[in-house]
Amino acid sequence: MTDTPSNYFIHESAYVDNDVSIGNGTKVWHFSHILNQVTIGSNCTFGQNVMVGPAVTIGNNCKIQNNVSIYKGITLEDDVFCGPSCVFTNVNNPRAEIERKSEFLETIICKGTTIGANATIVCGYKLGEYCFIAAGAVVTGNVKPYALMAGVPARQIGWMSKAGCKLDSDLICPEDKSQYRETKDGHLTLVHSQNT
Repeated sequence: MTDTPSNYFIHESAYVDNDVSIGNGTKVWHFSHILNQVTIGSNCTFGQNVMVGPAVTIGNNCKIQNNVSIYKGITLEDDVFCGPSCVFTNVNNPRAEIERKSEFLETIICKGTTIGANATIVCGYKLGEYCFIAAGAVVTGNVKPYALMAGVPARQIGWMSKAGCKLDSDLICPEDKSQYRETKDGHLTLVHSQNT
């Protein structure tokens, strides 16, 4: 590792390779493995049996629940939540007898995204800021910011606020009263936030 361990916590059963950078306040729990050339931000939590890397970047304040593997080609921006046993792929047409490491596709998980338990994110796409992927959904394309996605394959079934609440037709967050509007091109934008 390239950092001093006094600034973060690594459980004694976890394994961290060389050439890894871990930010202050991050916790890596039981039986997890952080491979080489991984950069992890501050105040992240990695649950039991998590594998990250090699050559992965994870932002600040991310929560990776139990049994998640984050492979090369995947980037998590700040404040991403990965539910238990959610799945990321990195090749579209894997075969055991054919090595395709040169064909890994880039997958970007934008700031504030939530991925529910047992959801699958097929590689090569971008999940927009604050989108919400329901438990068990299979994402097979790009996802708009704030979109609520569910099903197999995943389809947009509504909008979610930054606070993680489903928006009604008035597009006002029931929790923090922030106001959103739908644009002509079918995207959602934040108009007014009570926190500003």
